Amino acid sequence: MSLEEPDDPLATPEQVGVSEGEVDYDALADLLGDTVVGRESHVNAEGFVVRPDEVQDALFALRNEAGFDHCSCVTAQEYDDRYESIYHLKKYDDPTQEVSVVVPTPKDDPVSQTAEPVYRTADWHEREAYDLVGIDYEGHPDMRRILLPETWQGHPLSQDFSGEEPQVVTLREHANPLQEDHRGEDDTDTMFLNIGPHHPATHGVLHIETVLDGEQVADLDPDIGYLHRCEEQMCQQGTYRHQIMPYPDRWDYISAGILNEWAYARAAEDMADIEVPEYAQVVRTMSAELCRIASHMLALATFALDIYGDFTAIFMYAIRDREVVQDILEDLTGQRLMFNYLRLGGVAWDLPEPREEFFEKIRDFLDELPERLGEYHDMITSNEILQMRTVDTGVLPPEEAKSYGATGPVARGSGIDYDLRRDDPYGYYPELDWDVVTEDGCDNFARLLCRMREVEQSARIIEQCVDLLEDWPEDEREIQSNVPRTLRPDPDTEIYRAVEGAKGELGIYMRSDGTDKPARFKIRSPCFSNLQTLPVMSEGEYIPDMIASLGSLDIVLGEVDR
Repeated sequence: MSLEEPDDPLATPEQVGVSEGEVDYDALADLLGDTVVGRESHVNAEGFVVRPDEVQDALFALRNEAGFDHCSCVTAQEYDDRYESIYHLKKYDDPTQEVSVVVPTPKDDPVSQTAEPVYRTADWHEREAYDLVGIDYEGHPDMRRILLPETWQGHPLSQDFSGEEPQVVTLREHANPLQEDHRGEDDTDTMFLNIGPHHPATHGVLHIETVLDGEQVADLDPDIGYLHRCEEQMCQQGTYRHQIMPYPDRWDYISAGILNEWAYARAAEDMADIEVPEYAQVVRTMSAELCRIASHMLALATFALDIYGDFTAIFMYAIRDREVVQDILEDLTGQRLMFNYLRLGGVAWDLPEPREEFFEKIRDFLDELPERLGEYHDMITSNEILQMRTVDTGVLPPEEAKSYGATGPVARGSGIDYDLRRDDPYGYYPELDWDVVTEDGCDNFARLLCRMREVEQSARIIEQCVDLLEDWPEDEREIQSNVPRTLRPDPDTEIYRAVEGAKGELGIYMRSDGTDKPARFKIRSPCFSNLQTLPVMSEGEYIPDMIASLGSLDIVLGEVDR
């Protein structure tokens, strides 16, 4: 089978082997034909094992003929006898329809065909796989390290890596890549400009290599990795039951702690078949939406600061409202940032006493929120300067957003109606009345509006949860199910599960080896995939527009680099 890429890279003229709510994996096997050499059963989906030199044929078939247009994650790992890449595929229209493409490569020649021509998001995911595990992807447009320096020796997640290996290189390796200033043969006026990594508008330690043609951005390359902490390896060294849960708070460390914890909890609970009591699901849902509001308030504050430098009013107003949310979360969890509140099977403890005062504090915040949002719209969305800087700048077409795996407000700001809380239900969300917010502008302004309107929806969810919790019978307030002290899933149990984080799809892949610690722990960061869209949004525009586009992505480098 050999498939040429069509003019419309996301065209799906005929859906093969799928129907509403289910996947016919036998029909998909027929579609893939001789590219398939084996099948695996993962907890979330069937996996098709394909030859390393036929990856693109398999992926083009699944995307174009079966409608799997979302490559949500790429996992790389090393076994005793092989290396392996897993492409976790979903559909933007129905993320419950999943399939995995498993690509084994021999230990002595870990080379696999790149998936980048099929899914643009595979560019960074495969570079990370090469950097940390050591798999090479043939035909990749930029096969170099992404998180670690180019001079790094070895691959940290490979079995033979030694942490004591000296990372000493000659001064020659650190030479200025530009050497001396020079003009090209065609005497162009292009100029290379470094933005960051130490600049407040980069929202963290992000280095943006920019080429300017006059005042316009001709080329742009985000350089990440300055904050890499190898969180995946640390989780692989912790036990499922107790030692992993404190880490997720530290990925998106400024706002989304409980949302991060829920991503791990959902994966581990489904992997070990753990039920969560209904009462605990309501508490989780309420606390997660409080975290979403806190995250969006900070995004709003910093975006206004990026756009027209308003620190006194808008930034401090948003931080004021965020502080109220953090006070509520501190009452609930005991901490303001690193909550460590969720437990496998439920939550750590019940709501604070007296419950009436806790509920009153939440209701006071919710009662004041509409007026607060009205103030933001008066000062922000109707501001002429902000409109000039954001309307029709940073345009991200829907087809580009899908190809890069964008999710969250970045995707919904491009009109993509995709939200895992509704489309892949978990927690108590299916029982509540709320709406998914989308905007069709595809620009910086649309992404801003998405977050502001999502705050309103989060408030609706929180209010309904408070109503439920107030009336919940005292003798039925079960905060945690009976979970074994030590969890040991069956060997080679594999799962990929995701939740709707504040910034998009936050997913976890885990593989068990029969012990109480995961053999492989992979984090699918929404910020990682969303940041890849920056060149699409910025090329051909001006530097101030690029700064606005970066701010509209609402990235946190601790989650990008992990």
